[in-house]
Amino acid sequence: MPDLLVRLYALPEVTSLVNGLAARGIMVRRAMPYEKYALVKWVETMFSQGWAGECDVAFSNHPVSCFIATEAGKIVGFACHDCTCRDFFGPTGVDGDKRGTGIGKALLLSCLHAMAAQGYAYAVIGGADPTDFFVHAVGAMPIDGSTPGIYRDQLIIKE
Repeated sequence: MPDLLVRLYALPEVTSLVNGLAARGIMVRRAMPYEKYALVKWVETMFSQGWAGECDVAFSNHPVSCFIATEAGKIVGFACHDCTCRDFFGPTGVDGDKRGTGIGKALLLSCLHAMAAQGYAYAVIGGADPTDFFVHAVGAMPIDGSTPGIYRDQLIIKE
């Protein structure tokens, strides 16, 4: 899985996507510090312990560098940035029952716009999978020679 590069100065707008989801009862917003434990636990349960560790780091940043999607008070998706490395997007995930609804794209764009507002011109999506999603959503481009990238020599975590 290659790393991808995204031009933050050429992002699609996100407001209409977020408003469209809100009209369907799905709220996309920055996570709040008091939601840390519930969110990290959800990420570990739904995805992996590694992603939960990265998500935990997002709560050390000011402002919190994690966005969530909720429906009726329940988490249905998340996306983080500046966790494993500065200027990196990820991890991100959407509940399997909610994929294909635009939640993932709204979370991605929310994070990338937040990164642009912090002064970044480009963002790296580390170990991107599926790459097609990122290419179509934000025009991400593969970075030559980036496999395995920073995710080499990972600890084996039994889950």
